[in-house]
Amino acid sequence: MNGAKILYIEDNLENRTLVKRVLEAEGYIVLEADDGPSGLRMVQKETPDLILIDINLPEIDGYEVTTQLRQLESLSNTPIVALTANVLKGDRERCLNAGCEGYIQKPIDVDLLPAQIAAFLRQARQ
Repeated sequence: MNGAKILYIEDNLENRTLVKRVLEAEGYIVLEADDGPSGLRMVQKETPDLILIDINLPEIDGYEVTTQLRQLESLSNTPIVALTANVLKGDRERCLNAGCEGYIQKPIDVDLLPAQIAAFLRQARQ
């Protein structure tokens, strides 16, 4: 899965930097967008193998961005994974209902994240 292109839509620079560092160390290519509209524009230019999305985004929240991404035929087989601090009862289900294949809670476990990403990529290729 190394060399896979991952788009991370996250408004917090520290979170983006951490995830980018961890995933690039594993050989992934990480594209960044700091809000929903930027992420939606990015997928018009790039075709990511996986999208990580924060739910608490400015302007358009991650649920709505995911719904819009799911409407794009070019992304029909692309896993979208919520990477969020929303951990209340029902938050996971809401992410999945919006179109996410998975859900990773913040704060992330930097030792576990690469394996979680690899599992989502493997699952998408089956």
